[in-house]
Amino acid sequence: MKGSLKPLSVKQIAQQRIDILFEQADAVGKTNPPLAAEYIKTIQKVAMSARFPLPPKYKRRICKHCGALLIVGFNCRVRIQQKREPHIVATCLNCGYNSRILLRKKKERVEIE
Repeated sequence: MKGSLKPLSVKQIAQQRIDILFEQADAVGKTNPPLAAEYIKTIQKVAMSARFPLPPKYKRRICKHCGALLIVGFNCRVRIQQKREPHIVATCLNCGYNSRILLRKKKERVEIE
């Protein structure tokens, strides 16, 4: 073997494929939603087969109910709610599913003297 190239691990290859597929899904999301949905299904299959959890930045852009790519202003409505705890509500306009993301500050450490 020439060179000192390290073989990539399965998780690194999966991460690269997920990044590429998500960029492609994002590019065709408005013009061809069924193709974007196929890309999303492929992303989920790659993540499951590699036993690799999807990062939150991708997971939040996928509807948990219908699997559509959420594009703000096109098929997704985003609102900020102040009831109880402040949170963001993203509504999928395809199926009507509401996903909530809490907006919590990290608790400061209290040191006892």
